[in-house]
Amino acid sequence: MGEMSLVHWLIVIGIFLIFFGPQKLPQLGQSLGKAIRGFKEAMNEIEVDPKDIKDHEKIQSTAETKKSESVKETDKTKS
Repeated sequence: MGEMSLVHWLIVIGIFLIFFGPQKLPQLGQSLGKAIRGFKEAMNEIEVDPKDIKDHEKIQSTAETKKSESVKETDKTKS
């Protein structure tokens, strides 16, 4: 019941033909194709700037250095 069989697909196509008519279906398909293509292009345009990665690494290394320095100071005060 969870899978779409050939009969199910024929029913879906028949309903689309009834609602939209044979003239509108190619236009709907074309619009859907353009929307999917636009979405894929937008996803490909999202790139990470290498400068951002270097800045992030600098921030992390600075935070780790400060953390290790505070641990050393804490150890000295306990001794």
